[in-house]
Amino acid sequence: MEYSGGGGATLSEMYQSARRLLLSARDGVARVERLASVPTSSSYSSAPLIGGVAAGDPAVAEEVRKEVAQIQGLCAQMDRLWRSIPAKGQRDLWKRKVETLSDDVDSLKETLDRHSLRQKKRILEAKERAELFERANGDSSHVLRIFDDEAQAMQSARSSSRMIEEAYETGVAILHKYANQRDRLKSAQRKALDVLNTVGLSNSVLKLIERRHRVDKWIAYAGMIITVVVMIAFWRLTH
Repeated sequence: MEYSGGGGATLSEMYQSARRLLLSARDGVARVERLASVPTSSSYSSAPLIGGVAAGDPAVAEEVRKEVAQIQGLCAQMDRLWRSIPAKGQRDLWKRKVETLSDDVDSLKETLDRHSLRQKKRILEAKERAELFERANGDSSHVLRIFDDEAQAMQSARSSSRMIEEAYETGVAILHKYANQRDRLKSAQRKALDVLNTVGLSNSVLKLIERRHRVDKWIAYAGMIITVVVMIAFWRLTH
């Protein structure tokens, strides 16, 4: 004996429809989980995979939810129909069938809900990783700018060091030149004294020559001191 609902479908037909929908929903959930397990090519990629969930995953999950809702609606109708069966044996049989179907669809809905929560968590984590990656890029740019500034400062210090070395070498060359001139002046003085002693010049002329020699010596010393002062001032300005 068949029992029909308000739309004309019998209890058996509704049960068969619900079973087909349940199988389809199970396949859909399996598909959703397969898509969710597809690894991303990059943790921060903005391609069709977001946080490990494929771009087609929401559409598949939504279709499964519609099927689950249809099964729950059929279960509600079948629950009313089996209660109207007069034969106790048939009523108990259909009660078990409908309750088992309801348990299966509830379990399927829970699986889908858990997947939805995992998907939302993955998307949130992917957004957080993307933000962290952007901040890391900004920080690395700042660090690179610091390194560039340090490199420029080191290059400037090396240039200043070379300039100081060149100035030092110039000063040494000048002092060496003054020393050579001093030796030549001494040699010239000795020769002049020999000549003057030979021709018998007066002591006043000799004193004048000695005074000129002292003046030349002080001029040489003053030149050395000025060179050292210039080198020290240049070093301080470059540092």
